[in-house]
Amino acid sequence: MPAIKVGYRTIKTAIGTALAIGIAQWLGLEFYSSAGILTILCVKVTQKRSLITSWERFAACLIGIVFAAIFFTVLGYHPWSIGLLILLFFPVLVWLNLKEGIITSSVIILHLYTLEYISWKAAGNEVALITIGIGMALLVNLYMPSMELTLKKIQGDLEDQFKAIFLEFRAYLYDHEHLWDGKEITRSAQLIDEGKDLAFRDVENHTVRYENEYYHYFKMREKQLELIERMIPILSSIDERYIQGYILGDFFGELSEAVHPGNTAVIYLDSIEKMRDKFREMDLPKDRAEFETRSKLHHLLNEIERYLLIKKAFKKSDI
Repeated sequence: MPAIKVGYRTIKTAIGTALAIGIAQWLGLEFYSSAGILTILCVKVTQKRSLITSWERFAACLIGIVFAAIFFTVLGYHPWSIGLLILLFFPVLVWLNLKEGIITSSVIILHLYTLEYISWKAAGNEVALITIGIGMALLVNLYMPSMELTLKKIQGDLEDQFKAIFLEFRAYLYDHEHLWDGKEITRSAQLIDEGKDLAFRDVENHTVRYENEYYHYFKMREKQLELIERMIPILSSIDERYIQGYILGDFFGELSEAVHPGNTAVIYLDSIEKMRDKFREMDLPKDRAEFETRSKLHHLLNEIERYLLIKKAFKKSDI
């Protein structure tokens, strides 16, 4: 049986709900438990999402009070009055892009229906409930745990996968019978998705921040992974061994040691130019098979260069 886990969001919601109900009850508000419901609904995963949701609910509730005052005063307190109100009220909220406030505003409207009277005191009671419930949600959501350690771990795991991939590439260039299941490719894609999602959440947890360096990092790795995937069919089509392949295999080994956030792309781009010069100085292919193999190796070298240029552009942006 899996262990029961209590997350920080649950703890915040519990504390905020208790405080909201306690304050509303202490102030002698009617339907005081609704303040707790509002808090539960407005504590979201990120601060930005909470702010947006809170605004939508607050605005929808105020509009709901106005609708209730008009409909109940004109039509009276009857079930069909509620039906007609909802028939018009919900489309208006959707039109105003306040869909998040449909549930909470409905609760406020039903409070006024239960009271069977509309007054400034009744409206003030509902506004107080809204303010306490939403305000408490925003207050408890000010605390957001740091994601730095988790992002660093994902980054480290991803770089380990890239290192393993390059070592597999080297092994194949040394021995064309070398077998590889490619699990590191799949795992890399998963880590990139996890990293981007978490980095995006981190941005939404800081209302004055619009960028996250980790998000840009994972986007850079995503582009590099696409190039790595393009290298695989080139590698798998090479079935002859020549000195150029062993040299390129050694280069993959060197790259595996240089997969980290630092800027080493310039060094290896220079090595690629030197490698090209070295290949040009070698004897011409002796037969068609050697020509085709060396052509594939040249294509592979071009893809490696593109891989490094992506990293160079990332570091040049000072992110």
